Parts: sequence; C-alpha cells; structure tokens
Amino acid sequence: MSPVVAKIKRQEKPVVAESRPALLLDWYDRHRRRLPWRAAAGERADPYRVWLSEIMLQQTGVKTVGPYFEKFLARWPDIAALGRASLDDVLRMWAGLGYYSRARNLHACAVAVVRDHGGIFPDTEEGLRQLPGIGPYTAKAVAAIAFDIRTMPVDGNIERVVSRLYAVEEPLPQAKPRVQELASTLLGESRAGDSAQALMDLGSSICTPKKPACALCPLNDDCAARLRGDQETFPRKAPKKAGDLRRGAAFIVTRGDEILVRTRAEKGLLGGMTEVPGSEWLAGQDDKAALKQAPELNGVTRWHRKTGVVTHVFTHFPLELVIYTAMVPPHTRAPEGMRWVPVATLADEAFPNVMRKAIAHGLG
Repeated sequence: MSPVVAKIKRQEKPVVAESRPALLLDWYDRHRRRLPWRAAAGERADPYRVWLSEIMLQQTGVKTVGPYFEKFLARWPDIAALGRASLDDVLRMWAGLGYYSRARNLHACAVAVVRDHGGIFPDTEEGLRQLPGIGPYTAKAVAAIAFDIRTMPVDGNIERVVSRLYAVEEPLPQAKPRVQELASTLLGESRAGDSAQALMDLGSSICTPKKPACALCPLNDDCAARLRGDQETFPRKAPKKAGDLRRGAAFIVTRGDEILVRTRAEKGLLGGMTEVPGSEWLAGQDDKAALKQAPELNGVTRWHRKTGVVTHVFTHFPLELVIYTAMVPPHTRAPEGMRWVPVATLADEAFPNVMRKAIAHGLG
C-alpha cells in the first residue's frame, strides 16, 4: 500500500466516540469567541454575568444582546445592585429586547438571590432550579459554565450540532430528551462549561443552519448527517401552526408636549410595560368595535385616523394596529389608571417595540 493510500485510509477511519470531547475542547481552545460575559481562558466565570447573559440570550441573538448586557452591567454591576433595583427601572432598561417576561423573571430572581441567599447564587443545578425564572436549561448553563458542574445545557445551536452528528430523525420538540441524552455524551471528565460553550460556538460559527462549513468542523469525520449529505435538513422540525392575525387600535393623545400612557397588567403579554391606551387585540375585530374602546377624555369629540396600520409579529400571532390621534387642552386630567409623560422623555419609558412603532406612526 502506497503512503498516499495509507494516509487516506487513516483519514477515513471514524472518530472514536470517546475522543469527541477532547476534539471539541481542542477546537474551542483555538477558536473560542470573545464575548463580554465569557471569562478568559483559565479564569473562573462570574455566575452573575453568566446568568444575566443566559436570560438575555433566550430567543435573542448575540449581536442584539451585547449592548443590552453592557448597559445592564454598567447600571447594576452585581446581583446585589440588581436586587435593589425597582421592576420599573429594569423594564425600562430592557425595553426593545423583547419577550418581557424575561425581564420580570430577571428582577424576581435577583431579589430572591439577595433575600434568600445573601447575594450568592446557589452552586448546584438543583439549587438554581429553585430560583424564579430559572428553568432546566438556564440551571444547566449556569451550573456548567459558572460552577463547572458536569451537566450539558442544550440550546438551539447545540440541538443543531447534535441532531446532525447523530442524524436524529425524530422532529423537534419531541426529540428534545433524545438530543439532551446524546449531547451529554460530548462532556469530558472536566471543563464542563467549556464543553458546553464549545458546542455553542460550533453551532454559531461552523454548524450553521444553512451552508455549514463542515470541512472546518472538528467532528466532521463521523458526523452521520454529513456522511449522508443531508446535513442542512437537520434538525427535523414539526411544522409550526401560524397564529391568526389579531387587530386592534392604539390611541395617541397629546396635551401640548405630553402624551397619554398607562402601564399594562403585571401578568400576561408585555406585563408591566408602558403603553398608549388601546383596544383589545382580537382576531376579526373591526375598526368600529376597536374605536368604541377609546379612552374618555374631556375635549375629545372626534378621533383622527392615521393612514396605514402598524404591524408587529409576536411569537404566536401577527398584529395590526389602527392608529387614532387626538389633542386635548392644557390641564386636561388623565383618566384613571393613566398618566401624562413628556414626549421628550419617551426614551426613558418601558415601551415595547410595538408601542414605539405606534407612537412613531401617531406623532409622525
């Protein structure tokens, strides 16, 4: 056998499963991403930074989270500072990041850590699970990355890597327990946090949803999906049911250089956020029904409807808002449960993106 043929044969030899954790860590040591919440090589991770980043990264990309993380850290550098903050302040800082239940859970968790644990995060997966807003994934992530507990968190990136590596045919979300089991086989005897972050980085930079760079992957020799040539079809996913379109109205009321706002109920969609008065958001709601839900104000006899609609897509449904505007005389009192705020300070209010769109359309 010629040396060239022998070399090819050696390259075709499958990777032994036990060597995968070492291959991953070797790749990670050379290619790890530099992220504001990630400890430098050889340094102990800060549980507060790990937890804060994991909450922010739920359903949100790294590029979007980066500036918010830095902003939060500058305002509240540790868990004790965040635990002393008001929920309103946290929601204001969170505005624009979306999925606002995360902000409420973030605040509740900080309060609990300060109140019940002396400002120190529990250092076990079980202890972390007892905190408000920390589910199985976040508990595993903080336990592994901050405390090097031998457990494997599975995010979207890791689901994709594992589904391709083992060619998991069962669609998500039904396949989640199987993917979790398989992902755990990629843990080495130590450096659990680095193993998890290696898989996260691999999914983010190499094993991408489309056109994965398989030639650069440290696990490409025995990736089942790559060997079949259908890696882009993994993970399998059950078809999503699109939510029905909901419609409603938003009412932009100005009093000189002030605008009328209110705070949404603590529980439910966009709980605790600031909004302009509006109608219910219902499938099939017509404009006349929405207009009947306008706030009652002295001096308002007619609402002006703005041309066009504001559109927004939530996780479970798309929304269309018709925008109505009105101006009231000075000293007009706000209806019960509402308040006037200066237009110049709107950036400081905890408006979700859909409300910022509505206000921009109404004032534009």
